[in-house]
Amino acid sequence: MILNIKEVLNHASFRRISVLVVLGLLVVSLKSMMNVLLLTLILIILIGGLYRAVTKRLASIVRLPPALIVISIYILLLSVVAWGVYRMVPLVSTQVNELYLMIQEAFHNPHENEWSQLLVTFMQGVHLESLITPGMEFLLKTSHLGTQLVLAIVLSLFFLLDTKYIGRFTASFQESRFSWFFREAGELGRLFLSTFGKVLEAQVSISLINCTITTAVLWLMGFPNLLGLAVVIFAAGLIPVAGVVLSMAPLSLIAYSLGGFHYVAYLLILIVFIHMLEAYFLNPKLMSKKVSVPIFYTFIVLVMSEHFFGMWGLITGIPLFVFALNLIGFKRTDAAV
Repeated sequence: MILNIKEVLNHASFRRISVLVVLGLLVVSLKSMMNVLLLTLILIILIGGLYRAVTKRLASIVRLPPALIVISIYILLLSVVAWGVYRMVPLVSTQVNELYLMIQEAFHNPHENEWSQLLVTFMQGVHLESLITPGMEFLLKTSHLGTQLVLAIVLSLFFLLDTKYIGRFTASFQESRFSWFFREAGELGRLFLSTFGKVLEAQVSISLINCTITTAVLWLMGFPNLLGLAVVIFAAGLIPVAGVVLSMAPLSLIAYSLGGFHYVAYLLILIVFIHMLEAYFLNPKLMSKKVSVPIFYTFIVLVMSEHFFGMWGLITGIPLFVFALNLIGFKRTDAAV
């Protein structure tokens, strides 16, 4: 009996299931920190890949300290994003001020035109008191997300600056008393990250295509400061679903200043069309190409993962699906691919 128990405990399948349960419980317990952890992981993978590409290019030209390259990449990327936001702020603030003046003018002269009457009627039907609490909650969530993003940037920077030592230190756990646990956890981690990196590459490609199409549309509509808008659209495009909402707010204000409500309606229709193109064609197509899963399965997984896990499900759903396939020993055939 004791021998049978030892055999069960030492069996590879039992150990793998045990590690999965422990890791699953750990993920659930860290749910409140999931934004920070996922943002940090995404930055490490993306900037780490950029660092390796830059290092490979510079290897035949000049040898620079790795820390200098990493810090330079962070400074460059943050400068580009800050420049884009800096160019956006004057535009958005001007449009907000014009919108406020328009509302004020409509209340002073409600019968001047049809738009003034519609605006006054709409504003009278809105209970501002009921919007204060949701508005404050939204501001708090936005500021909290900003804090989490800053923390993720700092953590990813420290990780990339000391990658080799962190790797050696982490590998030391595999020589501890629970070496089997850490070896199994490391193998599962590598399995998940290999797919997660491919999904991130697909998301960057999707964001770049989305940014190019949207910027071209804005150019046709006569939008100013296209380079600044392109930076903001690309950065927002890296955030599934929520990125569309974040980019729509300033774009709608600028569209209104250019052509009124008609321009806002045209912009909304075009953005919805581009988003549908991304969600129903580009996303499944590029994801399936990266992870060698049929488009139908990719589409179903994306829909279900977004339903159960929200916006993060669009990034983690495919890696988790492929991860599960590998765990059950699924073997791809020509028919499956």
